[in-house]
Amino acid sequence: MAKPHLNIVFTGHVDHGKSTTVGRILYDTGNIPETEMKKIREEAKKLGKETFDLAFVMDRMKEERERGLTIDVAHRKFETPKYYFTIIDAPGHRDFVKNMITGASQADAAVLIVSAKEGIQPQTKEHAWLLKTLGVNQLIVGINKMDEVGWEQKKYEDMKKQVMDLLKPTGYKVDTIPFIPFASYPSSENISKKVSQHMTWYKGPTLLEAFDNLKAPEKPTTKPLRVPIQDVYSITGVGTVPVGRIETGVLKPNDKIIFMPSGAVGEVKSVEMHHEQLPQAEPGDNVGFNVRGVEKDQVKRGDVCGHANNPPTVAEEFVAQIIVLNHPTAITAGYTPVFHCHTAQVACTFVELMKKIDPATGAVKEEKPEFLKTGDAAVVKVKPT
Repeated sequence: MAKPHLNIVFTGHVDHGKSTTVGRILYDTGNIPETEMKKIREEAKKLGKETFDLAFVMDRMKEERERGLTIDVAHRKFETPKYYFTIIDAPGHRDFVKNMITGASQADAAVLIVSAKEGIQPQTKEHAWLLKTLGVNQLIVGINKMDEVGWEQKKYEDMKKQVMDLLKPTGYKVDTIPFIPFASYPSSENISKKVSQHMTWYKGPTLLEAFDNLKAPEKPTTKPLRVPIQDVYSITGVGTVPVGRIETGVLKPNDKIIFMPSGAVGEVKSVEMHHEQLPQAEPGDNVGFNVRGVEKDQVKRGDVCGHANNPPTVAEEFVAQIIVLNHPTAITAGYTPVFHCHTAQVACTFVELMKKIDPATGAVKEEKPEFLKTGDAAVVKVKPT
């Protein structure tokens, strides 16, 4: 019996601390061969960045992605005794939020990383709201760099209280979230192995134990096939390879598929995840699939793939629940921002502001408001341009 599969996104912190933590997890769980690690250490040393060797585990993926050779797209797999995980990380990106939205829209759970030393950063708050808005309901908070604050329990408690205060308005149930103190470099305290003498005051799980306490999502396999396209490659000798995460339904070789809104129709030759051929892909799987009969320029990021006999519908307008995280001016009907939906980015006009709601409870605060401002949550009617 195959292990349940979960996608987990690492977010919250922009510096190398996050990538180092991911590298440490992969290394500690035996998912980076010693030969690969040796090569990475040599590269880091050449660049005079020895302390970044674990961060380079994920940053190497960026080069692979730019060359368009693999179908991994900043995803890396690892296993725990209970689950098969795909880690999603968007390291070192200028347009961090755009990548963060794509990553979070594919995730079943998130690890929000906060530094015990630097504290909460502006993006910590933004990422917490985005995670909740994008429907990531399972959260683990990692409090990193405990070694740099002398492993002090008081520092941990202060940080935990600050993050709890930050998360409460988003609607997360803070008393069910594990807050895990750890250090990822140079030692590896409380990530995959129990705390040594440094934090005897901490009685909770390690980071990896917390992963196994997550719940595997229900798989909507009986619904129609829907795959938002994240990227599309043209690989010599192979052909057109779109990449994306299966949201609903099942994708198999020989399936006849259609891409909307373009209407391009093709046939699936093979399906791959982490360089392994799959007999079928299910919801939650990040896959690349080779398509016969479709050219690379007929498919683009943001398109949605479905079976040809049940194509994805294309909406003239839709109703959305939004939260205004940060906006310099009041927002009224007629405003046209760019919407990020799964992997699509489309300019859309607010046709009508229907109602203002309480973000934590969903209760209606005001019908047909005149305008929205920073901090407001609302239901609006929207028309893609």
